[in-house]
Amino acid sequence: MTRPTGFEYRERGDAVVITHHGRPATTLRGRRAADFLDDVESGDPQELMARLTGNYRRGNERQARNHPRNRSR
Repeated sequence: MTRPTGFEYRERGDAVVITHHGRPATTLRGRRAADFLDDVESGDPQELMARLTGNYRRGNERQARNHPRNRSR
């Protein structure tokens, strides 16, 4: 699975705005913004931002699409 790329974040007052390829993806405020800023220092920022915005793949999409119960969809 490839690493997520294209995420950036900016602090604006007490909020954090996360963008993906220049487009706003989400805004974190209050405690979630503070937790994000703490976590970004200790981990991979791209992975963290992908997880928070819901823009990531789990690696099983093709396998699930080919499952017998999903073939008629």
